[in-house]
Amino acid sequence: PKLKGIRFETAIIERYRRVENITEALWGTKVSPGTISNLNQKAYEHIETWRSRKLTGEYAYVYVDGIYLKRSWGGEVQNVSVLVAIGVSTDGYREIIGAAEGMKEDFESWHNFFIWLKERGLTGVRLIVGDKCLGMLESIADVFPEAKYQRCTVHFYRNVFSVVPRGRMREVSLMLKAIHAQENKEAARKKAAAVAAKLREMKLSAAAKKVEDGVDETLTYMDFPTEHWTRIRTNHVTERVNREIKRRPQATEGFSDGQSALMLVCARLRYAAASGWGSKRYLNMDHLFQMELMNNTETAEASAG
Repeated sequence: PKLKGIRFETAIIERYRRVENITEALWGTKVSPGTISNLNQKAYEHIETWRSRKLTGEYAYVYVDGIYLKRSWGGEVQNVSVLVAIGVSTDGYREIIGAAEGMKEDFESWHNFFIWLKERGLTGVRLIVGDKCLGMLESIADVFPEAKYQRCTVHFYRNVFSVVPRGRMREVSLMLKAIHAQENKEAARKKAAAVAAKLREMKLSAAAKKVEDGVDETLTYMDFPTEHWTRIRTNHVTERVNREIKRRPQATEGFSDGQSALMLVCARLRYAAASGWGSKRYLNMDHLFQMELMNNTETAEASAG
């Protein structure tokens, strides 16, 4: 029943913007704009309640991403960024914990987004995973100073590939993957230095510099349990919800204001959250808590000694 209700809300937002044209084609007259507005408003209220709900419990891992869509603005179609956050709760399940219009991915947008999440109750964040966006790192340090940052390894590879000839990409790809196949951070750093040296031998100095400058941000996941590594070194967890958002790109272009576009995005997100995506356990968080307990014990013993 809950999923059916969400489907209905999504359908209202997606379809009633077209009602005027449909009714005019069928009966030669349009449905009142006020009727459409009232129907939309009822759906918006339910979605906004879900979007701004209080967050309870802790979310050790938070994945963030900015998705660009097109929407009507001042009579022109412009790009708008929707910022999305997915958290992994203490019982290991994924949850969409935030979505907001970012206008553009800059410090102010990310800073406001993180503050909004914190005000709604986001606590216990150990790691934030995302691409290296303008202003994100500074915002994390300001709002969640105890959290670490993991740069998505896939986005890091793509950044390196931007200065690699197409014919050398496969070879460079294997070299980069070898860095993140190491057993610990020290070994990974040594491998990265060797890769950078090899890239320079291949006359790929720009790629070598990108590896040297950015690789350390991609190794943060190695500070966490090995059982979690494959799922916290990228923000692939956002791919499903990104696809849900982008399933209706044409619909967002028909909205004349950012709030309406955001409500459509949230309707799609809520639908995804209520499906099987959110009901499958994503990680066994006991591995993290046991590691933290062991580290705290070792620190206490070292201090006492």
